[in-house]
Amino acid sequence: MLLLKKKPIINSQRNSIHFKKFLLSKNNKIVKSLIFGKKTSQAGRSSGRITTYHRGGSGVKKLFRFINFTSSKNLSVILSIMYDPRRGALVALCYNLLTSTFLNSLSTLNTFPGSIIFSFLTFPELKLGSILPMSKIPAGSLIHSICINQTQSKYIKSSGMFGLVTQKTLTFCKIKMPSGSIKKFPINIYCSLGVLNNAFLNNIVIGKAGRSRLSGKRPIVRGVAMNPVDHPHGGQTSGGTPSKTPWGLPTKGKPTRKKKNVTL
Repeated sequence: MLLLKKKPIINSQRNSIHFKKFLLSKNNKIVKSLIFGKKTSQAGRSSGRITTYHRGGSGVKKLFRFINFTSSKNLSVILSIMYDPRRGALVALCYNLLTSTFLNSLSTLNTFPGSIIFSFLTFPELKLGSILPMSKIPAGSLIHSICINQTQSKYIKSSGMFGLVTQKTLTFCKIKMPSGSIKKFPINIYCSLGVLNNAFLNNIVIGKAGRSRLSGKRPIVRGVAMNPVDHPHGGQTSGGTPSKTPWGLPTKGKPTRKKKNVTL
């Protein structure tokens, strides 16, 4: 994909940067059985009270694409690569040659329409985008879409993200996450080989606030601009207190979560 900067005919296009998606399929409803509506939370109550910061408003309607993360019987050919409004990563529409069914999977970098993907239980070969058990992936490989319960992927699903297999034993493996932390997983988990597509998503410049509101995002207000009843930083001209969250917890220099290993 190439970055596209439009000629600023109107003010909202003056600093906006988009993608020129010439490889993506324009027909996103080829298989309607994999696309369905799903109710989204309004991030608030009927009384108008805000329960989740920076989220609210229905935005535009978005259809949900069902993604197949685990499949032990898989020999598929990629038919098209599509855009998914509910996620940053692109979606690949595949046709399973063994079961004669269609399925959606997260698109892996350097896979194109016509590429073949499969699971290791079907053919013993390492290929990009294939769903493999961790016991069959060598150390030093780049992976994504880690499934710990063989039903739903839980880790590394954002666009351009990948994990690094740093250590393997007979019972567990250690994976370096995109955040830099190292997590310990059991050896029988499933994951996909490669790096997720659409790595340049963070280079997009929206250009206007309206596009952000259409995606369900509300404006972000600084704590020092609030009243003391709303934020620990409120009611002051310029700071004067260590940085805190709206609930009074420190934000710098103190860990906010415990270290846990993932086990089944």
